[in-house]
Amino acid sequence: MRHNTAKWLGSLLFLVVLAAGCGVLHQNAAARKAETARVAALVQQSLDNRKFEVEIEYMNPLRGPGRSVVGSGYSLTVDGDKINSHLPYQGVAESVPYGGGKVLNFEDTIDSFVEEPGHSDRRVFEITTDNDEDVIVFRLTVFDNGKADLQARSQHRDAINYSGRLDLE
Repeated sequence: MRHNTAKWLGSLLFLVVLAAGCGVLHQNAAARKAETARVAALVQQSLDNRKFEVEIEYMNPLRGPGRSVVGSGYSLTVDGDKINSHLPYQGVAESVPYGGGKVLNFEDTIDSFVEEPGHSDRRVFEITTDNDEDVIVFRLTVFDNGKADLQARSQHRDAINYSGRLDLE
């Protein structure tokens, strides 16, 4: 009898621990879902307000290898009708001012800010600016999780692609 009681208590203890573990897993899944929804709401709010910063983590030029630029402080900031581009550049320029010009380091006014409709898990924007040296078109794709892809096209330079994430702080 004593052996059966110990076995029964051991089984009961195992089931209690198992149930607690399942509760923790369920709680963690719920917490992850809530955090995902919170991040998506912050992303949408930033984009709707046209007040956001994309921190660049990786650059991928048309010619040559891509490279990580994490922690270098490169970014693209939109604040209403203003744009601040502080982006690294690697590529070929066809016609630029002596010394290279501004490249992709400038502050200016946005000439056009158009959202491309039809995507459920991301938002795609085409942002155009004329920085007195060149007309630059940025194609920005921002996903619900805050990750972002950015393409910069210029009239006088090779296009270049970047990836990074929205600064939500």
